[in-house]
Amino acid sequence: MNGVSGFSLLPEGCISEIIALTSPRDACRASAISSAFKLAAESDSVWEKFLPSDYPEIISRSVSPVVYSTKKELYFLLCDTPILLDGSNLIRG
Repeated sequence: MNGVSGFSLLPEGCISEIIALTSPRDACRASAISSAFKLAAESDSVWEKFLPSDYPEIISRSVSPVVYSTKKELYFLLCDTPILLDGSNLIRG
């Protein structure tokens, strides 16, 4: 038995936990390995680990609604699209 097929015998949750310890780039690459890896790499639990821990607060402070259906989609939305916060006012400390 080769390493990939043996790895695919693990439950999806275990594979997701392992992929979440990598990087977003590695998670995208892992999704091409097999259908089991794809399911694991696309899970919200994986992409939640790549988001900033305060992402709910960031989203709540957005001037415009932040619309997403998966955590992966949210991750790339936050990477690719600037969002204005706090009524787009400059806050000075």
